[in-house]
Amino acid sequence: MEQGRTRDPASSQSVPGVTAPEPHAAARIPEQSRGEHTHSEPPAPRLVQRHSVRGQILDALRTALVGGELVPGEVYSAPALGARFGVSATPVREAMQQLAIEGAVEVVPNRGFRVTERTPRELAELAEIRALIEVPVMLRLARTVPADRWRELRPLAEATSAAAARGDRAHYAESDRAFHRAVLSLAGNAQLVAVAEDLHRRSQWPLVAGPAIRRADLVADAAEHSALLEALIAQDLPVVQSLVREHFTSGK
Repeated sequence: MEQGRTRDPASSQSVPGVTAPEPHAAARIPEQSRGEHTHSEPPAPRLVQRHSVRGQILDALRTALVGGELVPGEVYSAPALGARFGVSATPVREAMQQLAIEGAVEVVPNRGFRVTERTPRELAELAEIRALIEVPVMLRLARTVPADRWRELRPLAEATSAAAARGDRAHYAESDRAFHRAVLSLAGNAQLVAVAEDLHRRSQWPLVAGPAIRRADLVADAAEHSALLEALIAQDLPVVQSLVREHFTSGK
């Protein structure tokens, strides 16, 4: 986390772990865009790059939630979390507001944000909704997508296996969503992918007083991804249907 820092355009705060851009690189404008162009050449576009401290803090908080560093039921203040990440309270509050929309935290007036206490019933309900959306789409794709397209997803399945083998819950959550997102994106429906992604993320927030997720659980879940992908490549529809339904029935 000490490899570099980048500055928020709106403040002097920085976030550890991200290399800063070269001075003035974010607002460099070619000479042509200043009116010094010929009639045969259109003005060059302005090159503007923005680095969001809020986005980096949001990613860090999501990782802390999935990894269990932020405990369900506990209240955390924006200034305290800001001090932890080396930034002001403002980007933390903005990131926490987004997490509140996602159902990961709830606002506690004059105190901060309480991590949502997810119950087994809520997780079961989320799994049911995901199955209603994703299972029919996956079965339709199994009948229409050629094997070569499925082979392109092998690195994503392997990434879930690698994270599971390390017992890395945070990276497993990311690679798990990436795999499902890539599969659903083959349907060509951006709204479907966005809704499924939101439900998937909500289902990954930790349970309160629930059993700890073991490495073996992650490995078994990752194995289902790989088995499903191989069945899709082989166009073995009965196996695909069995694996897809089992994947969601088990709440993965």
